[in-house]
Amino acid sequence: MAKKNELQQATVAELNNKLDDAYQELFNLRFQRATGKLTNSARFGEVKKEIARIKTFLRQRELAGQ
Repeated sequence: MAKKNELQQATVAELNNKLDDAYQELFNLRFQRATGKLTNSARFGEVKKEIARIKTFLRQRELAGQ
C-alpha cells in the first residue's frame, strides 16, 4: 500500500500509473475470487482504499491547476 508521503510527492503521471496498477490488482483479486483461489479477502478493502487515496490526490492536483 502506498504511503501518504509517497503519494504527495508523486507526479501526476506516477499517480496515474499507480492507479492503473491498483485497478489491475483489483481485477486480479476478483478473478481469483471467482475461481476459488483467493487466499486473502481483506486485500479487497486495502486495494479499494488505495484507489480512493490516489484519486483524492489526483483531484487535489486537478483543483490546484497542476
